[in-house]
Amino acid sequence: MTDLTTLEADLAAAVTAAPDVAALEALRVAALGKSGSISELLKTLGAMSPDERRERGPAINGLRDRIAAAIAGRKAALEAVELDVKLAAERVDLTLSPPPERQGRVHPTMQVLDEMIAIFAEMGFGLAEGPDIEDDFHNFTALNFPPKHPAREMHDTFWLPEDERGERKVLRTHTSPVQVRVMQRLNEKLPAWVANGPPGNGEPPIRVIVPGRTYRSDSDATHTPMFHQMEGLVIDRAIHMGHLKWTLETFIARYFETPLVETRFRPHHFPFTEPSAEMDVRCDRSGGEVRIGQGDDWMEIVGCGMVHPNVLKNVGLDPDQWQGFAFGFGIDRLGALKYGMPDLRDMFASDARWLEHYGFSAFAAPNPATGLS
Repeated sequence: MTDLTTLEADLAAAVTAAPDVAALEALRVAALGKSGSISELLKTLGAMSPDERRERGPAINGLRDRIAAAIAGRKAALEAVELDVKLAAERVDLTLSPPPERQGRVHPTMQVLDEMIAIFAEMGFGLAEGPDIEDDFHNFTALNFPPKHPAREMHDTFWLPEDERGERKVLRTHTSPVQVRVMQRLNEKLPAWVANGPPGNGEPPIRVIVPGRTYRSDSDATHTPMFHQMEGLVIDRAIHMGHLKWTLETFIARYFETPLVETRFRPHHFPFTEPSAEMDVRCDRSGGEVRIGQGDDWMEIVGCGMVHPNVLKNVGLDPDQWQGFAFGFGIDRLGALKYGMPDLRDMFASDARWLEHYGFSAFAAPNPATGLS
């Protein structure tokens, strides 16, 4: 029995000295595994006589059980120590100050609006604003919309209930009513803060952009009931389509930060311009992205045209002396094209996660194309 006593003493000492669970597991395999020292002793029982098995069997099995129990006890102790170390390392100090709150993000629509204003300002355009709730004259009649024009119908326009005079106001369907108001102010010799001539002369030339909210009864991936639009108006002597083409191509090149801008104009119809056109830009739509200035595809990006003589007459300007051009961009759509936002409805969903992903830092480095963050 001396050999079993010595083996047990050695194994017990090794169990006690095991520094961690991994070392203890290695010891268990060396003693109790398939080829372990105790397992090898158990294999010898088959070659012994019955008298020898009766003597050696209980001794070897007892050794196995005691070593297994010692290993289990040591493992529990080591795991308890490891747990204490882990808990101490992962403890949360509730006395610490809370992390700083997020400072918020600039909405893509506001970012794009600032970029557009900066680009047109460099081209000499002033800025004008007007009411969201308009009357029929400014929203339709002054802009040469016939009385039965489809845009006046309920399926396109949000009409408000009749007032005490029986008139119905409308949520403006475009920002063009502000152009009418600007021309009326000039004609009435009100302060000409958008004019390039002597202050207060009350006459053109006019170079003005009109950003703002507009409303139409429409909703899908590329249309929303409320959206942001920017229109431009230029009134002067001897203005022609060449001036319009240069203005739009210069803007597109600056906004999309590429000198490779190729455009084409397709005839169209707008009641307030004649001739009217839609301007397409050459682009590449492969790979799930839209790249302006390359590829073999075309994308409509802006409606435009020469101001209709009837519109000039409606605001008191002589079309034989003055002429001009107008254009209109969808601000939200330009943002979606430039910054890869697939669904315009997400821009109005009030989802902080979306804004965290697509929003802009107010403290970012300036954009080299626009000088804006």
